[in-house]
Amino acid sequence: MQVTFTHHQSAHCENGVASNLLKNNGLNISEPMVFGIGSGLFFVYLPFIKVNYAPAISYRTLPGQIFNKVATRLNLKIKRQKFSSTAYANKALDERLKYNIPTGLQVGVYNLSYFPDEYRFHFNAHNLVVYGKTDKDYLISDPVMETVTTLTHEELDKVRFAKGAFAPRGQMYYPIQIPNEVDLKSAIIKGIKNTCRDMLAPMPIVGVRGIKFVSKQIRKWPVKHGTKKANHYLAQMVRMQEEIGTGGGGFRFIYAAFLQEASVILNNEELKTLSKEMTKIGDSWRDFAVEASRIYKNRSAKEDAYNTIADELLDIANREEIFFKKLKKAIS
Repeated sequence: MQVTFTHHQSAHCENGVASNLLKNNGLNISEPMVFGIGSGLFFVYLPFIKVNYAPAISYRTLPGQIFNKVATRLNLKIKRQKFSSTAYANKALDERLKYNIPTGLQVGVYNLSYFPDEYRFHFNAHNLVVYGKTDKDYLISDPVMETVTTLTHEELDKVRFAKGAFAPRGQMYYPIQIPNEVDLKSAIIKGIKNTCRDMLAPMPIVGVRGIKFVSKQIRKWPVKHGTKKANHYLAQMVRMQEEIGTGGGGFRFIYAAFLQEASVILNNEELKTLSKEMTKIGDSWRDFAVEASRIYKNRSAKEDAYNTIADELLDIANREEIFFKKLKKAIS
C-alpha cells in the first residue's frame, strides 16, 4: 500500500510537513511562507516544564499551531485526531492510507531509529508524514531528512505514543478541504501582526521580554545550580536553537526568507530591508550559540563567560524589540 507522494526536504519538521501535504494537494506553498503565515516565530521560557532535564525553551509556537493558523488564514480545513490506544491509532492511519491520503503525525524523537544518536533526545513535538505501508514497515517522509525512509510497525507505535512533555498521544492530521484560490496577501499580514504581538507581549517569559529574562537567569545558573547543571541547561538551549530543524538562529533565518517572499507578494520594499536585518539578528543568535558551546564544552578562556553570553543575549533582545516594532509599522 503506497500513496502517491513527493518528498521535499526542509529545515523544520512542522513547516515541512505542512508544505509537503499542501503541495501534495495542489497548493504550492514554500516552507518559509508556511512558517510566516502560521506565525511560527516565537520565544518562550518555561522553567516549570523540563525537556531533557532542562527548563523548556522554545523559539517557535506550540506544536500544531503553525499548521492550524495557516489553515485558518488560507481557509483550509485540517482534520486532527488523537487516540487512547495504538490499535485505534493504527486503524485510523491505515484507513487514510487505503484512501490514498498521506498523513502527518506528531511523534517523539528519542526512538526514531533513522536519526543519528546525537539527535535523539526526549522531545515529543517532531512531525513526519506516513505515505504508505508494507507487511513490516510504514513508509516515512521526514522533511528534515534528505530522502524517504521507513519505520517498523512497532517503531511507529513507540514514537506515536512517546511519554513525557507534549506527549503526542498518537496524533495524526491531514487536509480535508483546500479552496481553488487562496488570499496570500491577507494571510501574510495577519501572520506578521500575530508574530509582532507575540514577540512584543507584556509577559516576562514570552517574546523579547522572555529573552531578557533568560539573559538574567543565565547569569545565576553557575552559582544557583553548579557548573555541571548550568552547562547542561546551556547545551539544551543551544540544541533547541540550532539542532532541531530550526534552520539556524532559532528560526530567524527561515523568518527572514519569509519576509523576502512577502515583500514581493505585498510589493513592500520595507519588508525586504527588514528581511536583511532579521538575517543579521540570526547571525547574532548563531554567534551566541557558538560562544555558549565553548562554555559547555569547557573550551572558553573567558573568566566571566556566563555574564559575557548573557550580555550577548540581552543585546539580541534589545535589537529584536526594535525590529518587531518596525515590522509592525511596516504592514500597518
